[in-house]
Amino acid sequence: MKITGLRIFHVLPRWTFLAIDTDAGIVGYGEPVVEGQSRIVEQALRQLEEYLVGKDPREIERHWQAMYRGSFYRGGPIWVSAISGIEQALWDIKGKFYDAPVYDLLGGPVRDSIRMYGHARSTDETDADYAATVRAHQARGMTAVKVGIDGPVRGIDSLEYVERQVSRFAAMRDAVGSGFDIAIDFHGRTSPAMAKRLIAALEPYYPMFVEEPCLPENVDAMVDIARSTVVPIATGERRFTKFEFRELIEKRAVAILQPDLCHAGGIAETRKIAAMGEASYLSIAPHNPLGPISLAACLQVDACTSNFLIQEYPAVDDGADLGHGLLGNPFVIEDGSVRLPSGPGLGIEIDETLLAERAYDGAWPSPVFAHTDGSHGDW
Repeated sequence: MKITGLRIFHVLPRWTFLAIDTDAGIVGYGEPVVEGQSRIVEQALRQLEEYLVGKDPREIERHWQAMYRGSFYRGGPIWVSAISGIEQALWDIKGKFYDAPVYDLLGGPVRDSIRMYGHARSTDETDADYAATVRAHQARGMTAVKVGIDGPVRGIDSLEYVERQVSRFAAMRDAVGSGFDIAIDFHGRTSPAMAKRLIAALEPYYPMFVEEPCLPENVDAMVDIARSTVVPIATGERRFTKFEFRELIEKRAVAILQPDLCHAGGIAETRKIAAMGEASYLSIAPHNPLGPISLAACLQVDACTSNFLIQEYPAVDDGADLGHGLLGNPFVIEDGSVRLPSGPGLGIEIDETLLAERAYDGAWPSPVFAHTDGSHGDW
């Protein structure tokens, strides 16, 4: 069996999907994207296609090493995200070839269902609306959500800012009680000093974890924050490959690793990162604000990874992130969890007609991260 080519689908203004064709008629799917830079990733995919065509798609580790190590300059979000989507598609092909889910090829499942959490959003940004939103998640059977903080944030912001974030979180906690988990994402918007103040104020309300309390480039700053609180710290969406996770793990900067399977290197690389974390008693909660192919890849890893904690999904209103309107077999969340997909490969049925109907030109607004007043933000 040989690879004959790559096809790319820009779907909605959010996601990019990849199809890898073979001369055996087996097609594998992946999700290679960097949010806001999908057209740039597409150029990387076209360059990697030159290497892949004519190769046996089942030799996944050989191809990963060749794509990653074949250039003098390694890593980075664009290159590794392109590799990640390709690697997912190769696993999909291999699973279909052997008529087995990817998790069976990786040692078999250690659980029967995957606990999920979605994003809690508000239309009017009031405490009452956030409380109603999280109650709605609970009413649907969810057992956890994640909420963000307001941005931008000054290096040292006001007491009023802290009180506003805490009031919102307290309202949500009061709305759903102590048996429901609420995580909070700082999005790297806070300085280390401000993060410590804000986390201390949130501690009485028992956040499940605090994600990206500061920008991830300075691991020692993350260590300083982690040592200042009993709240578990999580990060990883902006780290690429096991090489960039090593320092986080060795310095115990986090309690929860959040590799993104579309950015960190794909399925096998995330398994390696999880194994590194397991040896240090860290949990893994794969990052996933993306589409249903990304989720499908995450579920394969979640199924067979012993230190898995919980799986993120965006919880968009139309259910497209679960595959509605895109997959022939959308994922179903029951009692806050997804049953293990039983189909071969990634366990999904792609309807390319549906992808074509929801095609997008791939253009995103230019992301803005920095603010001239010294505060922090993200796109």
